Amino acid sequence: MYHAVAHQPARATHGLSVSPGAFAEQMALLDERGFTPVTTARLGECWRSGGRTPLPRRPVLITFDDGYEGVHRHALPVLAQHGFASTLFVSTGWLRGAHEEGGALDTMLDWDQVRELAEAGTEIGGHTHSHPQMDQLDDERLRYETVRCRDIIADEVGERPLSFAYPFGYSSRRVRETVREAGFAQSLAVGNALARPAQGPYAINRVTVRRGTGAEEFARLVEGRAIGRAFARDRALTKGYAMVRRTRRALTVVRGGVR
Repeated sequence: MYHAVAHQPARATHGLSVSPGAFAEQMALLDERGFTPVTTARLGECWRSGGRTPLPRRPVLITFDDGYEGVHRHALPVLAQHGFASTLFVSTGWLRGAHEEGGALDTMLDWDQVRELAEAGTEIGGHTHSHPQMDQLDDERLRYETVRCRDIIADEVGERPLSFAYPFGYSSRRVRETVREAGFAQSLAVGNALARPAQGPYAINRVTVRRGTGAEEFARLVEGRAIGRAFARDRALTKGYAMVRRTRRALTVVRGGVR
């Protein structure tokens, strides 16, 4: 899971960014070790078919969240060099253009760049319209964020998106059901663990790549080694914050904010 790819990202995106040089080294490592990147849609199709639609040897997902401009400027040439597929999950209200509503953390893609990425083989997936914590929304806003994102992508790219990623990785049974009802066939969380069919199509795990992810750590992560140790602190923080969000959600319900 990538976010911004930039030499000098904004402060808000710095920790979850990677430098163009690091990204190039990481893609070269995948190539050297015989990994074959696939789109999220292809992974979902294989798992739904019970393997009748096979995956290549050593499959891996390369995903980008939010829609930062550096994905086009810096990542696309590297992906093209290696012939790698990827999936870009866009928050449609953050992208530059007719649907922009503000709130973006850094320079974002415009729709011409998104279409160029799609034409180059990048799957374009949904990431809501305004990048909220989906499990904190009432039912009406939850559906709006999901459907609005889906419809804008379909209009701008010419193809209805099949895959979705939850902003911040947060979801719940209600969120996952809303995403399914909107027509998305699979959705990605974070989890910082390897993706497995047993997770189900609407809670597929990913591993976070950060500014501080060095070459040796990246190699261990893609080989599936020591992932639990690498993200132990993240998981502890996630569990603690999950309790806070459940309490906040319960208070909202009590106050009549959820219909």
